[in-house]
Amino acid sequence: MGGTLLDNLIRIPETQATHADGDDLEEALVPLEHLRHFREDALPDDIPEAFREVVHPRPRPWRQQRWVLFLSLFSLGVLAFGFGVGLNLVPQRLNPTGAAASSARPANATGGNNEQPGAASPAADTLLGHLAYAEAPADSLKAITEDGSLKLRAAAADKFLAMQADARAAGVELVPLSAYRSLQDQEHLFFDVKAARGQNPTERAEVSAPPGHSEHHTGYAIDIGDGAQPDTNLQFSFADTAAFQWLQENAAYYSFELSFPKDNPQGVAYEPWHWRFVGDRDSLETFYKAHQLRQAAATNPQ
Repeated sequence: MGGTLLDNLIRIPETQATHADGDDLEEALVPLEHLRHFREDALPDDIPEAFREVVHPRPRPWRQQRWVLFLSLFSLGVLAFGFGVGLNLVPQRLNPTGAAASSARPANATGGNNEQPGAASPAADTLLGHLAYAEAPADSLKAITEDGSLKLRAAAADKFLAMQADARAAGVELVPLSAYRSLQDQEHLFFDVKAARGQNPTERAEVSAPPGHSEHHTGYAIDIGDGAQPDTNLQFSFADTAAFQWLQENAAYYSFELSFPKDNPQGVAYEPWHWRFVGDRDSLETFYKAHQLRQAAATNPQ
């Protein structure tokens, strides 16, 4: 049977429509109009309501979960930040001066201690009162005597030769007695001379550094004599010569200073003949520890 259910209900059999009289036809048409009205008002479409497929919107759980996850992570981040701030504040509350006590002390350019004057003395880094020094590279040395037997680092050599020339112009003869020394040279001066004189290491260290601890290794140190009074060479009496007086007044202009003045903090015997160059960055850093000892002793005299 073709057509919809409603079409089948309102269709009039052909035989009835043909044989019915007018009254019967009019009566037959009444339910037809009624059915048409029912069709238009009661059934808006052909599918009964009971058989219609209801489409519900699908929930979007991931979007909701994403917001929940974001809020959870944000809350955890805030808690972690607050916890870290609290940890930083606790030590300061416990010890208000802890910042200065716990701050690291930077090392100097050569890797040594960079303690301020008045701090713990670096004397523990010395051997018999002498600091450790490395040997100067051979190619950094320059001769300061005609025979080439005595050498200094190039910068120190140039300054010494200029100082020597100016002193000579003033009537003073500065004679270089000793300059750069190798470890082998220092071993002879320390051990062989100590044995020949019957000295113990402490006694010998008062006038000569142990190998590896001599300023002469650096190529910046020099022993100076007075050409007019050679008998005062390497003697305390050199302090009474014209050469020493001239050095005291003028050596600083050439970046030389006395290494071991009287009562020096390293405990080395007074050596008026022993001078060192501190006229460039490397030389200053090389003797930095010695400067620290001197500054500490001046700040905290015994």
